[in-house]
Amino acid sequence: MELIAASVFYEVAALLALGAAAGLAALFLRQPLIVGLIGAGIIAGPAVLGVARSDEHIDLLAELGIAVLLFLVGLKLDIGLIRSLGAVALATGLGQVTFTAVVGFGLCLLLGLDTVTSIYVAVALTFSSTIIIVKLLSDKREIDSLHGRIALGFLIVQDIVVVIAMVVVSALAAGVGEAALGGLLRVAAGGVAMLVFVGLVIRFAAEPLTARLAHAPELLAGFAIGWAALLAAVGDALGIGKEIGGLLAGVALASTQFREAIAARLSALRDFLLLFFFIALGARLDLGAMGEQLGAAAVLSVFVLVGNPLIVVAIMGAMGYRRRTGFLAGLTVAQISEFSLILMAMGVALGHVAEPALGLVTLIGLITIALSTYMITHSHRLAAWFDRPLRNFERDHPWREAAETGGMAAEAAAAPDVVIFGLGRFGRAIAERLRARGLAVLGVDFDPEAVRAWRRRGFEAVYGDATDPKLVATLPLGRARWAISAIPSHAGGLTHEDHRLALIAALRGERFGGRIAVTAHGRSERNELLGRGADLVLLPFHDAAERAAELVAVKPEG
Repeated sequence: MELIAASVFYEVAALLALGAAAGLAALFLRQPLIVGLIGAGIIAGPAVLGVARSDEHIDLLAELGIAVLLFLVGLKLDIGLIRSLGAVALATGLGQVTFTAVVGFGLCLLLGLDTVTSIYVAVALTFSSTIIIVKLLSDKREIDSLHGRIALGFLIVQDIVVVIAMVVVSALAAGVGEAALGGLLRVAAGGVAMLVFVGLVIRFAAEPLTARLAHAPELLAGFAIGWAALLAAVGDALGIGKEIGGLLAGVALASTQFREAIAARLSALRDFLLLFFFIALGARLDLGAMGEQLGAAAVLSVFVLVGNPLIVVAIMGAMGYRRRTGFLAGLTVAQISEFSLILMAMGVALGHVAEPALGLVTLIGLITIALSTYMITHSHRLAAWFDRPLRNFERDHPWREAAETGGMAAEAAAAPDVVIFGLGRFGRAIAERLRARGLAVLGVDFDPEAVRAWRRRGFEAVYGDATDPKLVATLPLGRARWAISAIPSHAGGLTHEDHRLALIAALRGERFGGRIAVTAHGRSERNELLGRGADLVLLPFHDAAERAAELVAVKPEG
């Protein structure tokens, strides 16, 4: 017994080390962790090293990881965001899901897949990874932009479709071997019972219980894990599945003021446990069979990479958004999700589809996630390249975008003395001090909420993206003495798509007669920006530290 326990420990240790190495490789390649972990599973599987042998232990950790993942999804299932975005989130989300499922089903049939497998694969192609998209948009500081908000809205719609798809799969499983109607009724009754229970928890217990547990943060995290596992087990016992049970556990706590704290504490555990899901997935893949599926995977990957963004651009264009906004939002659905793999794994476990179908979708996932990561990273450059071909997707007057961003065109703004790009705390502080000196200031930001807040403070402001090459031509720069970029930037040097370089190039291209100021993190970056056309480079952190040191060093009088 001790020898068995020791061998399992050695195996898990080897898998963890392999997962860490694969994650490091993904980091160097600028890829999401999921790509590295699936690769680690393939290497650990019988086709390469044969390290992953304890299927029972690995599957247990994988199932717990899925429960925690869905718990965190439920914890952040912000229905209010869909309501605030209204028609665009629902129309774009449902339109993209319907288009991808219908066309994908037809493609799968043409590729020779049977009907049931085609349905599973087509539905799997409709999901995009909320985790990956939020991470990429956050890294690019575009989570609060108009296209970022819209993307979050229709990704939440996709998450709801995931839930419905899993409920349907669970219902179908319950109907196997007995009267289908009876199985469906039993699953429906179990689902209603859980919904009633969760509703009671939300109404009477969630807030006071989490408030009491929050006095001991480690207990709050432990309770969240136990709660997710408990409802996952109850959901499985009632026939609606561990996945739905875990998600409802998150929904039960989503209304509490501690949901962000819980999510922050469990995100690392989620990644740790999902390591075993992706390792188990990769270890089951038959590399020989995957090689035979390269043609089908290539066709379906091109469909996801090109078709999904185009349908989003078409829907948003018809609803009155600019083609650039639609394209930037559409790129976020150019990959499939970890939920696609979970859905296919459920289908395999239930005997609805064969193992090769899971391998096909995994291969599509590797291709689309890897390529779409680079597409989103370089989204603004791609938007400029494809601007002309996308003209047919934009109305003559994109009225909805103008309405959602405040309805004030840049041309209508009064001629300012200073134009400030970026309406955060630093930009606002600069604007207030300039206005106190009698200067007229115009603010520019790609966050509609920031533009509205700016106007409520009595400033003139317009909606615009500093990386949009067409923006500068619309701004009233005739008498402006300064153009200042107060947009936060990343530490670590300049990139080809750096918003500061894009803004400097656009201003110089429009023969801007004033001076240009931008922010930087350090002196080396400052020197490079000065060499690329900036007249002044501000160092907010360095300058604030210098001022603080001056105040502290002043000797008290007397």
